[in-house]
Amino acid sequence: MRRLGFFLLISSLALPAFGQTKRPFTFEDMMSLKRIAEPVVSPDGKWVVFSAVDVDLAANTKTPHVWIVPTAAGGSNQEREIISSQDADRPRWAPDGKRFAFLSAKEGGSQVWIADFDAAAGTVTGVHRLTAIATEASGELWSPDGKNILFVSSVYPECADEACNAQKLEEAKDSKLKALIFTRLMYRHWDHYTEGRRSHLLVVPAEGGASRDLTPGDYDAPVFSLAGQDNYAFSPDGQEICYTSNHDPVEATSTNNDLWTVQVNGGRASSPVAAKNITADNPASDSTPLYSPDGKYIAYRAQKQPGNEADRFRLMLYDRRTGEKTDLTEDFDRWVGTFTWFPDSSRIYFSSEESGISPVWAVSLTGPEPKALFVRGNAAGYSDDLAITNDGRTLLFTRMSLRYPIEIYKLALPPKGVVQPLTHLNDSVLSQVAMSPLESFWFTGALGDQVEGFLVKPPNFDPNKKYPVKFILHGGPQVPIGDDWSYRWNSELFAANGYVVIMINFHGSPGYGQKFIDAINGDWGGAPFEDLMKGLDYAEKHYGFIDKGRECALGASYGGYMANWILGHTDRFKCIVSHDGMFNAESAWGTTEELWFNDWEFKGTPYTNREMYRKWSPHLFATNFKTPTLVIHGQLDYRLDVSEGFQLFTTLQRLGVPSKMLYFPDEGHWVLKPQNSRLWYKTVNAWVDQWTNQ
Repeated sequence: MRRLGFFLLISSLALPAFGQTKRPFTFEDMMSLKRIAEPVVSPDGKWVVFSAVDVDLAANTKTPHVWIVPTAAGGSNQEREIISSQDADRPRWAPDGKRFAFLSAKEGGSQVWIADFDAAAGTVTGVHRLTAIATEASGELWSPDGKNILFVSSVYPECADEACNAQKLEEAKDSKLKALIFTRLMYRHWDHYTEGRRSHLLVVPAEGGASRDLTPGDYDAPVFSLAGQDNYAFSPDGQEICYTSNHDPVEATSTNNDLWTVQVNGGRASSPVAAKNITADNPASDSTPLYSPDGKYIAYRAQKQPGNEADRFRLMLYDRRTGEKTDLTEDFDRWVGTFTWFPDSSRIYFSSEESGISPVWAVSLTGPEPKALFVRGNAAGYSDDLAITNDGRTLLFTRMSLRYPIEIYKLALPPKGVVQPLTHLNDSVLSQVAMSPLESFWFTGALGDQVEGFLVKPPNFDPNKKYPVKFILHGGPQVPIGDDWSYRWNSELFAANGYVVIMINFHGSPGYGQKFIDAINGDWGGAPFEDLMKGLDYAEKHYGFIDKGRECALGASYGGYMANWILGHTDRFKCIVSHDGMFNAESAWGTTEELWFNDWEFKGTPYTNREMYRKWSPHLFATNFKTPTLVIHGQLDYRLDVSEGFQLFTTLQRLGVPSKMLYFPDEGHWVLKPQNSRLWYKTVNAWVDQWTNQ
C-alpha cells in the first residue's frame, strides 16, 4: 500500500464581527460563556446536536443541556436548546435519525436516556430513561445496526451481573468501615481511589432490558482518558466492538495500551467469546480505534516508545482481513489528534498541532507521496472534534482561539471557500468586552534552536506606557500553549487588569517536531529554563512597553515545577505563583500514580538513578529562595500529591520568604468548581498586584 500525503484544509477564519469594545474581560464574563462540546451530525446531514454547559456561579454548579443547529445555518440565532428541563450531555444519534441517546443524572446518578426526535421540525417530542444501573453509565454509543447501545460503567470485576454490583455498592455505602486495602499499584488515579472497581464496556438493547458486560476481567476496558476521542468503537454492522485496554502486570509503569476486538452477541454471559488483541506486536500505546465506513479497516493512534506518553502519535491503519498494519503518517513529524473517516473510506481527516495552532489535515489511503501544504494565516486557532456529513459535503469541527471559546464551525468539502461559524452562543458576551490578539515572536533558545513565544497586550493598550508582566509557564510539559482558550489559565483575563502576558513554548512543547519534544527528557531544569529566560530577555529587549522591573512568573503542573525551579535559580521576578508543582522529585515519585511518567522523564527510579532526581529537584536549591511565592494545591490531586505543596510552603515559611498558601480540600489537579475558580483568580491576581505594586 502506498503511503499518501497530507493536505491542510486551507481556509480563512471568520471571526465574529464584534463592535468597539468598552470594558475589560471579567471573571463573571467568563463564567457566563457557554461551554460547547463536539458536533454530532444527524444521519440525514440536516442537523447538528451538541451539548453546552451553563455555569451558575451563585449555585456553584455546571449543567449541560442539549442544543441543535441546522447544518445549513449561516447566520446567528439559529441554534436552539432542545433539552432544557434536565441536565443532558453527550447526545448520540440512532442510525435512523428518529432518536438520540444522551446522559443525564436527573433521577440519581449518570444514566443513558433516549430522546424522540422530530426530524422535520428539529424538536424533541419526548424523553425516557433507558438504564438504571447502580454503577452508573457514561460514554454511550448507539450501534450502527440500531439494536444496541454501548456504554461505560465502573464495575466490580468479580461481579457477573448488575445485581452483584448493586449489592456490593450498597454494602460499601452502609459499612461502618471506610478503610481500604491495597494489593497493587494504581490504587488511586487523578482525583479518586479506584476501590477495587474497573471501567468496563456494557451493552444494553436500545429498546430496553438487562445490560451485558462485553469486557469482563480485572482490567480497565476501556482505559482511562482525560479527554479526546473515545477509546472504543462499533464496527459498521454493529456486530463487533474494538476497544483499548492495558493488560500489563503493573499498569502504573506501563503505557502498553492495546486494541482488542470482541463480538457483541458472541456466547452467553456465563461463557462469553474471548476478546482478540490485534496490536500485541507493539509494546507502546495503541488507542482511539475507529472503523472505516466500509468495514475494511480500523484506524487508530499509536506510539512506538514503551513508557513514553509523549512519543509521537501516529495514525495507523489495521486491515481487518489480513491483519496488516500501515503507518499513514510515517513522514509527518507532528502528533495526530482526533480524527474521522471520509464517508467513502478513501481518506481520514485529523487535527494536529503546528506552532501554536491546531489546523485540520487529511491523509489518503491512496495517492501521491507525502506533501504538506500549510498557510498559517488561514488556519488560526485550535480546531478539533471533527465530523463529516454522510454525503461527504461538509466538515464540521470545534474551534477556539485566545479571543473566543469553543464554537462549532463548518467547511465545504472538497476544501473550498472559507471556514464559517455554525454556532454563535457566545457572541453577545464577547461583543461587549476587550480581547487582545495573540502576537507571536521567535528567538534563538537552548541548543541553538528557534523557539516560539507569544505575547498578549492589555485592553486599551498605550504603546507609550510601561506595563508589568505575567510570565505564564505552561504545564505538561508536553502540552503547548498558543492560540487557544482556557477557563483555568485564561490569558485574556490575566491581561485584563493592565498586564502584558508572555508565554514560551520551550523545549518539550508539541507542534515543533518530535526532536524538540524529546529534548526535555532528563533535562527538566535545563533547556526549558534556558528557553524561558532567553525568551523573556528577547521580549524585554524588543517590546519597549515592558517594565522588566515588575514581572511575576506563574505556572501549574510542570509549570508549577518550573516556578519552583525558577525560585531557586533566579531573582529576576518580583513574585511567583506555584500551582500543584513538583517540589521534591523523589517524594513526588513515591506519591504519584502514573509512575511511567516520572520513570521516563527522569530516566529511571530514585533508587536506580537517584542522581537524575536530585539534579533536577527544586527542593535542593532552597537556600537560594528569596522571591515572594504563592503556593496553590488541591487535596485530591494524585498526579502531584498535595504534600508537594505543603513541603514548599513549609520551606518558604522556615526560610522567612514572604509566602501564602491557597489550599483546596475539594479539588484535584485542576480547580473546576465555579466558586473555587473565582477564589483562585482573585487570590492569584491580588498576589501579583501586591508584589508588582499595582
